[in-house]
Amino acid sequence: MNDNVVETNSVKAWVLASRPKTLTGAAVPVMIATALALRDSVWQINTMPVVLCFLFAFIMQIDANFINDYFDFVRHNDDETRLGPKRACSQGWITVGAMRRGIAVATVSACLVGAPLIAWGGVWMVVFGLLCVVFCFLYTTHLSYIAMGDVLVLLFFGIVPVTLTYYLEMPTGSQPVTWEVFIAALACGIVIDALLVVNNYRDLAGDRRAGKRTLAVVLGPALTRRLYSYLGVAAYLMSFVFMAVDSLWGALLPLIYLLLHLKTYQKMVRINEGYALNGILGETARNIFIYGLLVSIGLLL
Repeated sequence: MNDNVVETNSVKAWVLASRPKTLTGAAVPVMIATALALRDSVWQINTMPVVLCFLFAFIMQIDANFINDYFDFVRHNDDETRLGPKRACSQGWITVGAMRRGIAVATVSACLVGAPLIAWGGVWMVVFGLLCVVFCFLYTTHLSYIAMGDVLVLLFFGIVPVTLTYYLEMPTGSQPVTWEVFIAALACGIVIDALLVVNNYRDLAGDRRAGKRTLAVVLGPALTRRLYSYLGVAAYLMSFVFMAVDSLWGALLPLIYLLLHLKTYQKMVRINEGYALNGILGETARNIFIYGLLVSIGLLL
């Protein structure tokens, strides 16, 4: 898609603002939870929650992207020194007023899609849905400025979506979340956090100037690079633990992800800084999807 000529508030502008490449992070927790539920229920899962959980995850990710785009623009965090992909508001692809309406539509849509899950999970689904919406706003407006973004990733891209999706998909009466599901959820959050780590590593200098105290700013470049490599290793070891119980061969499959992750890490070290790190961001998103795919296949072997 050529983003050099983008008509203001056009469909193309909204597609670019939604950042489709980030949707892998939304899909992987639901993929892994569904594979776990299929394995544990002998393929007797509730099918409608699968669809609803995928839709909710996608819409919330798009909503988070809109919120991030809007608040970074109004706070003047997006300037000519920005190294990351172009943003819709700062480029004039979407007006500020239209983005506010887009955020409202995405938020309401996510709530409407998630509401039917009450039929499988009870009124607690309302509480979890509201927490997702509230922290979606708090991440960009406050928590990303105090090095709490990584904690939110572990919670809302790992523990919460994997355990809840598993619970909703399992047949009634067979829903307790096992230790294997919890480890799988934590590993999923760790894998996806690598995307945030490399994003904040690329933006480290700019975030320092803007007073944004991300974990990368706190740790510095050398420790942040090491953290990126350790995340992949930890995720693989955890996946081996919860998968080897049923299938050793299945547990070895995510080793492919680990090799790709370490290769990307080596490339990240060579590049070190600058616009070229966007390529590392893309590779990390690819690796995350491959991890989700390999774990899902391994669980079903």
